[in-house]
Amino acid sequence: MNQTAIFWPMLAQVLLVYIVYVVMGRRRFAAVKSGEAKVGQFKTRSTEPASSVTVANNLSNQFELPVLFYALCLALHAASSVNYLTLALMWIFVVSRYVHAWIHLTSNRLLLRNRSFVLGLVVLGLGWIWLALHLLEIV
Repeated sequence: MNQTAIFWPMLAQVLLVYIVYVVMGRRRFAAVKSGEAKVGQFKTRSTEPASSVTVANNLSNQFELPVLFYALCLALHAASSVNYLTLALMWIFVVSRYVHAWIHLTSNRLLLRNRSFVLGLVVLGLGWIWLALHLLEIV
């Protein structure tokens, strides 16, 4: 298998970060334009309006668990450990992040958001276990 295939899910995750930045910018602009907020309110999240603070929180989420995803993808590539299983796991992780972001930025239903988060967490954990087993030459 082509080891560079692991970079496609990484690029998809990076795209999600940019999408969330665009959504945040649009919501902040709309809040100021409508009079819901003043520009100075964006200095701290405690004074940011609800319409955009959720997006800012989601953006923070994109730099938490996904950091382990990026590290894993690079480790898989460096160890020549990319195969169909690991590639599928990484795509499932990315899809779970898109679902998580969609829920967070729309209905924000906590139960659904939590399920998508846990799915990504478990899938990522399986990827790390697979890498460890590969490095131990068990698989």
